[in-house]
Amino acid sequence: MQSVMRLPRRHHCSHPIRKIIVGYLNIAPNQPVSQLADAIRSSSPQRIFITGSSGCIGHYVLESLLSQTDHELFLLLRNPGKLQLDITHHPNVHVLNGDIRAIDQFSDLLGTMDSAILIATSWGGAPAIYDINVTANLKIMSLLNPDRVQQVLYFSTASILNQQNQPLKEAGQVSFDYIRSKYQCHQKLKDLAIFPKITTLFPTLVFGGDTNKPYSHISSGLSEVTKWIDLIRFFSADGTLHFIHAQDVATVVTYLIDHAPQTGESRELVLGNSALTVDEAVTAVSHYLGRSIYFRIPLSQRLIDFFIKLFNVRMEDWDRFCLKYRHFTYQNPLTPSSFGIETYCATVAELFQATGIESKQRKTR
Repeated sequence: MQSVMRLPRRHHCSHPIRKIIVGYLNIAPNQPVSQLADAIRSSSPQRIFITGSSGCIGHYVLESLLSQTDHELFLLLRNPGKLQLDITHHPNVHVLNGDIRAIDQFSDLLGTMDSAILIATSWGGAPAIYDINVTANLKIMSLLNPDRVQQVLYFSTASILNQQNQPLKEAGQVSFDYIRSKYQCHQKLKDLAIFPKITTLFPTLVFGGDTNKPYSHISSGLSEVTKWIDLIRFFSADGTLHFIHAQDVATVVTYLIDHAPQTGESRELVLGNSALTVDEAVTAVSHYLGRSIYFRIPLSQRLIDFFIKLFNVRMEDWDRFCLKYRHFTYQNPLTPSSFGIETYCATVAELFQATGIESKQRKTR
């Protein structure tokens, strides 16, 4: 039996390189950009099945869809109490109370969906992480009606791609269950009958969160970066990255749900701003916080190993790989501006400004 419920009205409550830079940026976003509604202009409402709406990206996606479209949304939630957005006044939203690992109970309903947005992921250990990140996601896609569904937006991670946007073989070999499970699921997509209609999204470093949305994993480290910037600014690290704010991810999703890639267009899309070196990121943070950089000490592998030992940092094989790989860059990363819509956060300064951290650029020391 399908369990469909309404949420009660609630009050809003108020890779080692990644480990090093994990909190450089963060944000508390506003409502979606004004151009989005004009860019969408959906001809008819869709029935959309969504997983992971209680997470950081999921909150932004749900908010964007509610404010910019008239689609009928079906939210699969294991714990509806984690949804911080008030959907009381949205009759087009249905909450399906259930576990993604027991998706068979919604098989009939899935056959009536026009689209699906699959965001749910597990960061935990085996075997649950494979049950969710691989088995359950593949099961959902197999239960959709290939003759009816228009598109599936499936969230993977850019970490499983190499610099040419092809699968990174090391991602399928490491012991880090999250990365390996994402790699395994991506490899199996081509076996699905619905594969031609799957658009796989590969977010880069995602920042976001505010008073009514949970923070992303790396956003929570922002305060630590501001505390350590007086030390960090005097080191130079060889590395490159992309980042994107969850609000911009949501804008792209909202656009794509009504503008699926056409025949001949890529259905594997990396989400992120232009590549930024680690030194450029540190410089931007230092400038924003009013700190001058007088010199920089190169972070050699020997020095990195010294800090790892000094601070007793636990290193897995994936962490070691990232320290050697260093440049997590991708071809043709997309933001809302790629579709003619203003990007919410395109720079480090915009990220800090959006999160409410005061700029101190006039004060140097």
